[in-house]
Amino acid sequence: MEEEVAIKVDNVSKSFILPHEKVDSVKGIFTSMLKAKKWKTKENQHAIKNISFEIKKGEFFGIVGRNGSGKSTLLKIIAGIYQPTKGKVKVSGKLVPFIELGVGFNPELTGRENVYLNGAMLGFSHKEIESMYNDIVEFAELEKFMDQKLKNYSSGMQVRLAFSMATRAKADILLIDEVLAVGDADFQRKCFNYFKELKKNKKTVVFVSHDMDAIREYCDKAILIDDSMLKFKGTPEEISERYIILFNPKESTNKSQSNERWGSGEAKIKNIKIDTGKNIKVFIEISVKKNIDNPIVGIQVIDGAGVHICGTNNIILKQKIHEFNKNKTIKLEWSIPNIFNTGRYSIDLAITHQDGISQIDWWHDAGSFEVVNKASTPHLVAPEILINFFED
Repeated sequence: MEEEVAIKVDNVSKSFILPHEKVDSVKGIFTSMLKAKKWKTKENQHAIKNISFEIKKGEFFGIVGRNGSGKSTLLKIIAGIYQPTKGKVKVSGKLVPFIELGVGFNPELTGRENVYLNGAMLGFSHKEIESMYNDIVEFAELEKFMDQKLKNYSSGMQVRLAFSMATRAKADILLIDEVLAVGDADFQRKCFNYFKELKKNKKTVVFVSHDMDAIREYCDKAILIDDSMLKFKGTPEEISERYIILFNPKESTNKSQSNERWGSGEAKIKNIKIDTGKNIKVFIEISVKKNIDNPIVGIQVIDGAGVHICGTNNIILKQKIHEFNKNKTIKLEWSIPNIFNTGRYSIDLAITHQDGISQIDWWHDAGSFEVVNKASTPHLVAPEILINFFED
């Protein structure tokens, strides 16, 4: 229904005109006026092209893509900062962009003075700002610095204060554009806890990020933008996988194998064995061809309809692997509780560098297993569930 749509992007394009003639002196201004028109060239840069999608109220919606793909331009059009060259955007509800954090801050004022200034810009009264001041400062972790001028803050300190202020804004829709990149791990944890609150409270959030773990954890749906165009719509798992493929185009387009496999080849997964029982156990060996620091090893389980049922990696499980040593063989066992419905399932296996993006060996449909469950249900999984009846 139309009233359930928070944001509708309808065939939106945005172009910027780039002039190529450069005048850098007073003499140049006059001589350029005498030049023939044919020497004054311009170029249309297409930042985004014919993009359409809808975001429902209460959705946590991810937008991913490489640098320069058009993500931030799209977010600024949704925020009303840019006007589209073609198409239109309809927004239902009050929208607050976390895009240019710190806009309106005065570097010559103290942190304390900027809190009151920025709060007034967000529509809060002096009394309301006073009541939330301590929470703002505590969240930003700047208790000792609030009476220093903002120009003496590091970029990370400024972002922490700006983000803490922005979280107080009363909004139906929030646009978040990779604003956490300069925060340390503890501050990012606070921000992600804030995201959980937004999700719990059914706020509509548009989240631009290069962090695929965050996209998978928080988003309900996602899109991938590349070369200024919308390439894919789908689940966070599907879009994350498509995003990773962008960084390995040669390997991902090689169809000589019966299933898709790509990566640098610095290590290779081999000798896969899958046992089914109370737990699904996946045994693998990894042949290491080059020293690799802090690798990430992951697994996904997919059902016959292509739905990603579950997945994890050693970082999520807080089991850090410090190093793969050249010419060594690593043995690894995954153990997954067998709560699956009757059917056939496939697994994806992956090894990446510590950035989670640079693929070493990503093996789609690396193996499969079958489950026969007497307690099958029409749902995605069928855990053992007990029921007890009591009669007064």
